[in-house]
Amino acid sequence: MADVGSALKQQGPGKRPTIVDVAREAGVSRALVSLVLQGSPKVSDQKKQAVAEAMAALDYRPSNAARSLASGRTRIVGVLLDDLANPWFVELLDGLQTIFREENLRMVLGDPRYLARPGESPVSPFMELRVDGIVIAGDIQLDEDLARAATHTPAVVVGTRGFDLPASDLITNDDATGARLAVEHLIDLGHRDIAYLSAPTGSAALRAQSYADTMARHGLQDYIRVATTDLTEHSGFEAMNGLLDSGRPPTAVFAANDILAVGALSAADERAVNVPDQVSLVGYDNTYLAGIRHLSLTTVDPVSREVGIRAAELLVERMADASLPRRSEMLPPRLIVRNSTAAPRS
Repeated sequence: MADVGSALKQQGPGKRPTIVDVAREAGVSRALVSLVLQGSPKVSDQKKQAVAEAMAALDYRPSNAARSLASGRTRIVGVLLDDLANPWFVELLDGLQTIFREENLRMVLGDPRYLARPGESPVSPFMELRVDGIVIAGDIQLDEDLARAATHTPAVVVGTRGFDLPASDLITNDDATGARLAVEHLIDLGHRDIAYLSAPTGSAALRAQSYADTMARHGLQDYIRVATTDLTEHSGFEAMNGLLDSGRPPTAVFAANDILAVGALSAADERAVNVPDQVSLVGYDNTYLAGIRHLSLTTVDPVSREVGIRAAELLVERMADASLPRRSEMLPPRLIVRNSTAAPRS
């Protein structure tokens, strides 16, 4: 067999190798190369090795379009995320990939802000790729095209209950329980004046309601304070400054996510307000930020990797049998206590 350099040189510039080129390079028939690409057990190990070496020498990449025409499947799953910059998705994607890798499925990621052309639904590029399944993660805005796609293509909704897709499975974290764990942790430490940093998302609203309910259940309804943010670090910084300037600074702050909590921590640090001696902070999501030793943020772990694994399992099952009844599951969160919370000063 020719070496890699000479094999590539024979192709000439700009010419993509074909299955015929692979067959010629390996000294086998085109039909045998096709059997190898299909994973047929009828081909000997020696022939498989020859074809593999020829493909490597020619830098041959099988055409996904051709394979999907033959099989009716693309082996691609579209994952629609509401914010690629949010570190919450790291663990979720790791969980999804754990199952998709086992099933020989490839993920294609999309963010509505970057994926779609003006006036186009963010799901449209996935439909053009003819994906075999869709994962809808986070606070995605439901539109007509997305609803239609989820009706005709197996789909699972992850991490939001902001809309209803009757044909899609739902897997999420129990936001109400997670918020209750955070607030009760602060109350158990002795805090009464606890503020909440919220945001205009479905999950943040659920956590806000649980925060208020938990405060009221402990007789602390007069201390309920909700500061609205846009979920960015800067808005967490500004919201914390507003609380510190309010004339009655809280002794503890619970934030709708870790990014907001980091912003609040920065505001406290800039004003020489010690965390946790003067104010305790709790985040949500248990992202890698919370575990940084300098931050050491107490936070709620929404078991995002486990959510991703379960979401992928549900989607794979629905891809195999679209007639399955709709499934809806909530996984219980965990409170991770670090150095940003302590008893208030007496």
